[in-house]
Amino acid sequence: MHTTAAALGDAARWRIIELLATRPRSVGELAELTGLRQPQATKHLQTLAREGLVTVSPLGQRRIAALEAAPLRAFDHRLRALLATAEANEGERDTISRYRAALAAESAAAQQDSWADGRTFSFDREFSSTPDTVWRYWTEPDLLAAWWAPSSMTVTECLLEPTPGGRAILEYRDAEGRYRSEGAVRVATRPERLVFELTVLDAAGAAFFTGHYDLILREDGAGTSLRLDLRITETTVAAVPYIAGIATGWGQVLDNLAAALAEPAPECQNATNPTQNKGAKS
Repeated sequence: MHTTAAALGDAARWRIIELLATRPRSVGELAELTGLRQPQATKHLQTLAREGLVTVSPLGQRRIAALEAAPLRAFDHRLRALLATAEANEGERDTISRYRAALAAESAAAQQDSWADGRTFSFDREFSSTPDTVWRYWTEPDLLAAWWAPSSMTVTECLLEPTPGGRAILEYRDAEGRYRSEGAVRVATRPERLVFELTVLDAAGAAFFTGHYDLILREDGAGTSLRLDLRITETTVAAVPYIAGIATGWGQVLDNLAAALAEPAPECQNATNPTQNKGAKS
């Protein structure tokens, strides 16, 4: 299929295919209609013939070229499948477009450090799972790793220890590098509330900004109402790409969480620790 695309990618060969789509033509006629010299037309026809796109047969003293439709049908099938895939994933391109717009706006605003301190974001979701199940997906490392990064990223380390003073860690990577955040859990009241902070770090360990998160899970009928509030502080000018991506990034990972919760919940990893049930409200 790649060689078919290469054969059709030449403008002269494409024009020959267009001419042959209406009827078979002699090599001389094709040369005249395309503005090519006859040896050039012959060479292009030889390339198309190797891909099975045309056949060239002698007819008296002339050589007649005819189009073979089957390879074009196969090529059309692949293109339609590619288009269907692109249309099914149109949201991914929309995400990039929104990010580019946010990046431009934030870049214009970031004139000095602390430029975005105090900025807040809120996210609300409804899940059919119980609050206790949703809590597990936030606090059990294996379950957390299954959703806590955009689809283009791979989680390499993640941890939200559900006890006051517990560690909060998120590290993920893509083809461009690794990205790490570290912090601490402040409040852990299972399965209702988890308060934690994460500082996004550069490669040398310096802070880009700190996010302060307040997760509230409420029973809603047979399911769960989730509210996540985020406030950012200690923002540097270099934090622009991260700040610009907060809204779309958290939208993606909460979609991931919804998809993970739609699967059968695995067994609990450990027995419940009493310190995880009633956390200090500080």
